[in-house]
Amino acid sequence: MVSRCLCVSGVGVLMLRVGLTGGIACGKTTVARMFKRRGARVIFADDVAKQLMRPNAPVYEEVIRRFGKGILQPHGRAIDRARLAEIVFGNPPRIEELNSIVHPAVVAEQDAWMGEIGQADPHAVAIVEAALIYEAGANSHFDKIVVVTCRPEQKAERFAARHQIAMEDARKEVERRSRAQIDDATKAARADFVIDNSGSEPETDAQVDKIWQRFQKLA
Repeated sequence: MVSRCLCVSGVGVLMLRVGLTGGIACGKTTVARMFKRRGARVIFADDVAKQLMRPNAPVYEEVIRRFGKGILQPHGRAIDRARLAEIVFGNPPRIEELNSIVHPAVVAEQDAWMGEIGQADPHAVAIVEAALIYEAGANSHFDKIVVVTCRPEQKAERFAARHQIAMEDARKEVERRSRAQIDDATKAARADFVIDNSGSEPETDAQVDKIWQRFQKLA
């Protein structure tokens, strides 16, 4: 991992920078909120990406140029993210094309956010929740990486519940999206901490608590 010194505008900022990642529907957001309740500063990469793809935002025009106006919502200028997902998932070259536009901008925003947090509180624990930390080559931007895992069948169950779709459809969609990601075992092997989110919420919370105690000593 890189040194815990993030330089922003020439000022050295000490803080603990944590990347929180894992496969689709493993419960990354739930775990991130558990850390937040304990005092961590948390940002969600998907929210950053949404902001960057709004009309007149940095990556909006380039995404439209590459993928066409067919990805816009019927009655407006906003990008229909579901339509865009239909185009790219299952098509590796198109996924790479989209990621090459979005990932650098998202990582830059995350770095800027962590810099601001570090300047305000040098002992902060700043957590970025992002599905594609390793895929984007952004793991070197963090001091510690936490990977959230769960059983494969649970992913489909959670995805079905979240999107209110049939289990078979959820299973196919999870498999399709997972092909665009590094597998959970490989991520876990590279991580500093692994949280098994296969059990109950209290069981997951207990794992978060142990890791949080480590973070507090490091921050």
